[in-house]
Amino acid sequence: MKVKGLFLFLSAIALTSCNSNDDGVSAGIEIPGITITNDIDCCTAEQALQAYKFLETVKIIPTLTTEVDRKYNVYAYTRTGKFHIGYNEVFFVATKKSSNNYIKDFSITGLTPLMLMTKMKMEHSTPVSGNAEVFNDNFPAIKRAWVSFIMSSGESGSWTLSYHVDVLGGKGDVNKAGITVDALPDGQAWLKSFKVGDDTYFLSLANASDWKTGSNVIRAYISKKSTPITTPYALAEESFTVDIDPRMPDMGNHTSPDNRPLTPQADGSYQGTINLTMTGLWRIHLTIRDAQGHVVAGGDNQSSGYSSLFWDVTI
Repeated sequence: MKVKGLFLFLSAIALTSCNSNDDGVSAGIEIPGITITNDIDCCTAEQALQAYKFLETVKIIPTLTTEVDRKYNVYAYTRTGKFHIGYNEVFFVATKKSSNNYIKDFSITGLTPLMLMTKMKMEHSTPVSGNAEVFNDNFPAIKRAWVSFIMSSGESGSWTLSYHVDVLGGKGDVNKAGITVDALPDGQAWLKSFKVGDDTYFLSLANASDWKTGSNVIRAYISKKSTPITTPYALAEESFTVDIDPRMPDMGNHTSPDNRPLTPQADGSYQGTINLTMTGLWRIHLTIRDAQGHVVAGGDNQSSGYSSLFWDVTI
């Protein structure tokens, strides 16, 4: 899939990264549509080339484009140029209009998705990462955030996305830009929710598109529904452990060995190990434990004998 190609591209860049302390005008480097100068606000030739190549692996979301102070353009991208239910990475860049080169000093804050429920005449948000941040030192001019949509666009309602941007002290906004959120294909269910007392939590599976047969890192985020519900749902402050029991429902519910639970990481994610022995539909049954080890969600036995809380991933 395209995500796997992006991973390989990032790995290659990490091995071939150039020194970023040059004068910004390296001999032999030409980038279509970009003028490289000694402008300290912008990328060096090597940095700009790496950013340009990365942006060729993603697609722009035109409705999220904005202009700041008539001097800068800000663009947003996703892997496919679309959004879908569950976890979506969003990449932001700012460019100087005079040269089209990428600017390193900018910030994206206040990322706010809103669903307008037409018939119910109410709005709600969805899980978000927070502010966009540099995600790879080889791309200092590209910021990444994520949004995990809990439902698709359709007759029930429509989504908008807003954010604030600061480019070299100039400020701008995208205010309730209309976006479309698609359903995932059959055999893919990457977002689930559970309740603990009166609180609702969302489990966003982040990297299912990267998986292959064999051992894989499984990465997810746990977000907590906000009050009011129009406020983006931030990462939960509570700590959990997520036990996984992967099964193949189309193959007699056989499992796989050497799986490890998802545990909290320093970056706010949860990570574990999942071993997929063959291609096809995998139903990953989940048991959620609190910091004391008590089961707070999942772990029940439905008619099949497995937890009713699960992700579906088809590889």
